[in-house]
Amino acid sequence: MSAMSNHLEKKLLDHTLGLASWTMPAETFVALFTADPGETGSLAAEISFTSTGYARQSATTAMGPTNATTGISLNEDVITFGPATVDWGTVTHMAIMDAATGGNVLLYGALTSSRNIQTGDSFQFAASQLSITFA
Repeated sequence: MSAMSNHLEKKLLDHTLGLASWTMPAETFVALFTADPGETGSLAAEISFTSTGYARQSATTAMGPTNATTGISLNEDVITFGPATVDWGTVTHMAIMDAATGGNVLLYGALTSSRNIQTGDSFQFAASQLSITFA
């Protein structure tokens, strides 16, 4: 996954050019979507939080430091969502967010393979399965 949202692009560019400082989020979170949140960072297709068994999971505690040679950060820990208490639909995308609810999409991308999550199912990124890079 390597796409940056417009929000993050602006924050990083203004910071890099010395136009406005940007304070990194205290914690970041992995979110699941049933459609592409796109560069605008739309939350319309995020799995619902209301009585579904879904909650964003911490990226800060799961992700490892970026490899200086490859520029890739991999999750060192398993990241598990659910179990679902209702059908979530087909999960096709994920994003790194700057808040546990609401907030802004920072990075986003399509999953290698989508998965239909039904009642009782969990969604999981095995260790080293979530790969994040700036391209």
